[in-house]
Amino acid sequence: MRSGRYIGVMSGTSLDGVDVVLAAIDEHTVAQQAIYSHPMPMQLKQDILGMCQGQKTTLSAVGRLDAQLGILFGEAVLGLLKQTDIKADEITAIGCHGQTVWHEPEGETRFSMQLGDNNRVSALTNITTVGDFRRRDMAYGGQGAPLVPAFHQALLAHPTERRMVLNIGGIANLSLLLPGVPVRGFDTGPGNILLDAWVWRHHSQPYDKDAVWAMEGRICLPLLQQMLADPYFYLAAPKSTGREYFNISWLEEQLVRLPDLAPVDVMTTLIELTAMTICEQVLLAGGCERLLVCGGGARNPLLMARMSALLPGIEVATTDNFGVSGDAMEALAFAWLAFRTLSGQPGNLPSVTGASCETLLGGIYPVLPVESR
Repeated sequence: MRSGRYIGVMSGTSLDGVDVVLAAIDEHTVAQQAIYSHPMPMQLKQDILGMCQGQKTTLSAVGRLDAQLGILFGEAVLGLLKQTDIKADEITAIGCHGQTVWHEPEGETRFSMQLGDNNRVSALTNITTVGDFRRRDMAYGGQGAPLVPAFHQALLAHPTERRMVLNIGGIANLSLLLPGVPVRGFDTGPGNILLDAWVWRHHSQPYDKDAVWAMEGRICLPLLQQMLADPYFYLAAPKSTGREYFNISWLEEQLVRLPDLAPVDVMTTLIELTAMTICEQVLLAGGCERLLVCGGGARNPLLMARMSALLPGIEVATTDNFGVSGDAMEALAFAWLAFRTLSGQPGNLPSVTGASCETLLGGIYPVLPVESR
């Protein structure tokens, strides 16, 4: 096993920055040592948004964005190294997820596209980089997502307690860690993605901090029922989704028949949509004793309160209370997946993604040893 220090880099669907985490990883332990948040330049965020919702683009634009994101991710790693005063040759590898611009897990030729040139990450940092994690799973018939349930299992599974781990980023995904049965996991639907888009439209803020605005509104039942009728929520697992499906255009289509709603009521209703689509899946899976929440949504008090109310008898808590930073979870997962790949170990779970077999994930972008350069 390739034990050592690893760096995980994650830029998620919310586009609220680049999360970088340093961890010491071996066969039995993932010990977080540092976390760093690197800003996402507004122009780069707009370029991503201008591509990932099905808009027309060009190969030139795709190529430029791929290069720019590679540079951004490399700079984010250098920012963490500077913050911690750690040298590049002390790091075994970087696990870099990349920025998803399109995820198409169904159809005759399913694929997933993450941009962020890992050659540039490796060259800028002088650290071996592992990236492009999703497509090997898809080559074996899987959805390529979600990949974090394997990591949730490694860190948070309990031999007798029924647990589920919920990551609420732009999209919400649920890992079912139930004793005695294979791990399952899937995307439940929108997490913060519609909330963030709506508050940006009306207040030019990246998110509704502490749900201050949403707490002023009321749930609009007709809108909620209409949104809950979307076919995605009725698909059986394995299933995954992203911004190419749940986006501001999707919400605008929902509002066509309800044009006079107060914006604040739409916001409150969107939180209820996220809460209900998550909790319904928890209950359909037979419930659990603890629902452990991570990601940005764990800091939304209204969303956490609604899930607690919808899941009586289930403890809804953050993963921080169980030793894993909710802010660092996804970046940690890709550091761990890099460790698995370099150790020659599979990183996917066929029971989650639907792949025909376990497989190594990602491509390796090595650097020469220091003495050879």
